[in-house]
Amino acid sequence: MAFAAFSNNTPNKNSGAPVKSGKIVLALLLPGLIYLAMFFFIPLVALIQTSLEKRISTPTVSFEPAWQWQNYVDVIDRYLPQILRSFGYAFVATVIALLISYPLAYFIGVKVRHRPVLQRLMVTLVIAPFFISFLLRTIAWKQLLSDNSAAMDFIRMLGLIGPNESFIGTGGAVIFGLVYNFIPFMTLPLYTTLERLDVRYLEAGSDLYASPSKVFRKVTLPLSMPGIISGTLLTFIPIAGDYVNASQDFLGSADTSMIGTMVVQDQLVTNNPQSATALSVLLMGTILVLITVYVRRAGTEELL
Repeated sequence: MAFAAFSNNTPNKNSGAPVKSGKIVLALLLPGLIYLAMFFFIPLVALIQTSLEKRISTPTVSFEPAWQWQNYVDVIDRYLPQILRSFGYAFVATVIALLISYPLAYFIGVKVRHRPVLQRLMVTLVIAPFFISFLLRTIAWKQLLSDNSAAMDFIRMLGLIGPNESFIGTGGAVIFGLVYNFIPFMTLPLYTTLERLDVRYLEAGSDLYASPSKVFRKVTLPLSMPGIISGTLLTFIPIAGDYVNASQDFLGSADTSMIGTMVVQDQLVTNNPQSATALSVLLMGTILVLITVYVRRAGTEELL
């Protein structure tokens, strides 16, 4: 009893541990929170505030703070074709990138897993385009796909396009440029997922007399779903807001303009920041809704 009384009167040295731990965690999180506030939250609030400003018609154009929700209605009415085209191009380009990237990532991550030199070489080739400027790569394809290029002469010889038709300035050229420029964003997440795939599951499926196609559908595809989700998100999001490939100065034309093209035009050409910021907010909100629905339906809510 004396020992119990002594132990009850002895101060607990660990009583302040949770408080100290909480302060340490807060101190570690503080730089990241400040960074997010300065470069994400504050710019986002400024963007929304600008999109709601009212334009004043005076000898010199000026704007005043307001809750001008009509700005969003106006940009939807004015740019509905570009909005639909942006998400249509993004969807098609993402699907094409997935169809190309999945076999490539499977080969690198599974088939040549036991040949590390070849595996590293192929991964290097996948990321090699990142060593060249995005703009330079797009300009290079504009030259390669121009009307008088050898590549276009070969395509015409195959009968894919008419003898007097141009490929540059069409939706196909824009989608081609989007797929090419963003395909590494699809391939790398797929590779990292498939590279960690335990091949014993595939062998077990074969031992149970499942056909290769059934092993792929029942084993490989479900286990690689996190990589598919990550790759499609990393590809679809930047494609939907891209403005380089669809621009008339690169692979597009006036008939292939996307949301990004209109944002640049309103901000830098027509001096209409309300329209540009309203389009940007609409793009972010729509992508957020689509991603939430997509991830939940795919059964990978932990990615949110």
